[in-house]
Formats: sequence, structure tokens, C-alpha cells
Amino acid sequence: MTGIYLDTARGLAWLLAIAWMWKAATAARGLPRIPNLLESKFNRAPAGDPAITVIVPARDEQDALPGCLKSLIEQDYANLRIIAVDDRSTDATGAIIDALAAEHPNRLRALHVKELPANWLGKPHAMAMAAREAITMDRPKYLLFTDADVFFDPQAVRRSLALAVATEADHFVTFPTPLVKSVGEGMLLGYLGVMGLWATRPWKASDPKAKQDSIGIGAFNLLRTEVYEQLGGFEALRMEILEDLTLARRVKLAGLRQRVAIAPGMVSLHWAAGALGVIHVMTKNLFAVFRFRIALVLAACAGFAFLCLGPFVFLGFQQTRLPAVLTLGAVATLYTLSARHSKISPWYAFLFPAGAAMFLYSLLRSALTTLRAGGVTWRGTFYPLGDLRKNITPPR
Repeated sequence: MTGIYLDTARGLAWLLAIAWMWKAATAARGLPRIPNLLESKFNRAPAGDPAITVIVPARDEQDALPGCLKSLIEQDYANLRIIAVDDRSTDATGAIIDALAAEHPNRLRALHVKELPANWLGKPHAMAMAAREAITMDRPKYLLFTDADVFFDPQAVRRSLALAVATEADHFVTFPTPLVKSVGEGMLLGYLGVMGLWATRPWKASDPKAKQDSIGIGAFNLLRTEVYEQLGGFEALRMEILEDLTLARRVKLAGLRQRVAIAPGMVSLHWAAGALGVIHVMTKNLFAVFRFRIALVLAACAGFAFLCLGPFVFLGFQQTRLPAVLTLGAVATLYTLSARHSKISPWYAFLFPAGAAMFLYSLLRSALTTLRAGGVTWRGTFYPLGDLRKNITPPR
């Protein structure tokens, strides 16, 4: 490289290095500030013993659902009820819910969706129906929305609720721990964990001034019932594929109190089987992240390629090698910091470029698959792209 090209390349390499090192430095300061529910000081009962209803929507989840519901039934917090919703399942999901509800009538209630109303996605509809049931029948102080493939340690709800009450949280998220069963899963989930720190700073979720930093995770979305109603519930998110992220964003923009915690191994789930399974899950979600706009997807691909693959290009030239090495050191630091709550080995940092390449493929695949099909198929129902775009929920 000579002349202007050398100067440009050197400048870009140092720009990358400074950006990644700044991200690593801020994460090193911020992530340790997130409460860890495994600490002994959080082993207490919630003040006032408030009632909580856990809502579990499920469609064709006969394999994972029994473990999820049994882990909730076995929670060590007495003032807890569960509503499980069979959302038009074609397998034994409905029968499993009915059997467990009959066995534990004071803990678990069963609901069944036979037909999906127009202008509704299946999951928001199932959760909205269960929330209406809970509010009408029990009027709990808190609602916890989770997924049918999530498993809970017996202390998970009690410890989370205790901290939510103590911090006066309107919305509380406990980070789930991914169960990694293959190298491909670890590669992609480790990459997503690191890159998620670019999208939002979880240690800033409780800062009302940091409006851009909100956390929503479908595996553990705990809200005060009054706040759920204030925001319009899931009726206001009828056609949102990313209902958890949108709900969290609305909480933050409304000036409500959002809190987060980690609890490694206390709330856990297996995303999907293998790298291809994770890619399949992301095919439904990623285009929605960019509001179904192909121009945004292409711009994001260019940005991700520069941010994640650029350092390896710069590593090949002597003039840009030092900033490239510093960049990769910062990346490895972020993998190590993320491992505190994800339990994904920091050694997956060596697969960072492969994870980046697979993510770029997944993003393009999500966009092209949706555009080619003219919409998204989710929970057995096809939703035209025009309807999804038309019903995008404004932030509030």
C-alpha cells in the first residue's frame, strides 16, 4: 500500500481499534454493576409477598413444555400462579397442559386458542388473552411473560421478584443462560452476545436518561400489572414479531423504571439445535429488527463487515497490523466479559470471524427469504409483508 491508500487504511484500522477498545473499556466498567442474583444477599423473599402470575404461551412444544411447566410449578415462592396457553397446537401440547393443570389446580391454569383473530400474531395474542384472564380472575401485582422452552431454578422467580420489588422496577429482566450443545451454537450465540453490547448497554437499562438503552428478553419479561395496562398490553403490539424488544423500548421511552439482573444457570434455555438451527430462528427475526427495510439491511451488512471482518484484513499488512491486533484483543476481552452471565466459553473468540460471516449470511437470508415469500410464516400462520410493515408499532 502506498500514498493515500496507506494513509486511509491506517486511519480506518485505528478507527476500528479505538471503537472496539472503547466498547471493551465501557463494558469492563459497566457489566460488573449488573446485579447477580446468585449472590447470597439476593436470597430473600419479596417484600409484601406480592402475587405474581407467570404466562407461558406454547405452540407445538410437547418436548420442552413439560420441563418448563414443572420447573415453574416447583418454584419456592407460594404466591405464584401459572397460566399456560395452548396456541392452536397440532401435537400433544394442549393435552400436556391439561394434564398438569388437573394435577396442580391451585398452581396452573390452562387456556386454549382454537382460532387466531385477524390482525394478530399468534404469540402476542396468546399472551394478551392470558393476561386478561389473570387480571380478571386474580388481579396479581406482577405478570411474568416467558417462553415454553425456558427452564427455571426453583429460586429463580423469588429472587428476581425480590429484587424487582426492592428496586421499585416497573419492568424487570433476568438474563437467561443459553444452553450450548454444539460448537456451531457456541460460535453464533457467543458472537451475538458480544455484538449485542453494540446495540444496547445493559448496565444503562436502569438509567432514565439513557433512552436508547432498553432490554427486552422473551424468556423473562416481568412487569407490574398496572404498567402492563398503562402501555396497552400486548393489544398494542398485535403484529410485532419482536414484541419483547418493542415492549422494553416502550417502557423506557415512557420514563418507567427498567431493571436487569444476571443469574447464570438460574433461567436457562436451548435456543436451537446446531448452527443451522440458530440460523433458522434468526431467519424469522432479523429482518424485523430492521423494520423490514432492505436498504437498512444492506447498510447494516456493510457496517458489520467492516466492524467484524475489517480487522482480519488489516492484520495482513504490516502498516495496519498493530491496530488490528489491538482490535482483536478488545474483541477477546468482550467475549471474556460476556461469559460472566452467558457461560459461553471466551475461547469462542477464536471463531469470531466465522460467527460474523454466519451472522451476515443469516441477516441476508432473513431479508431475502421474507421478500421472496412476501411475508413471514410464524406459529403456523402466514403474515403478508405489507401487513407487517403497516402495523409496525410506533415506539410511543
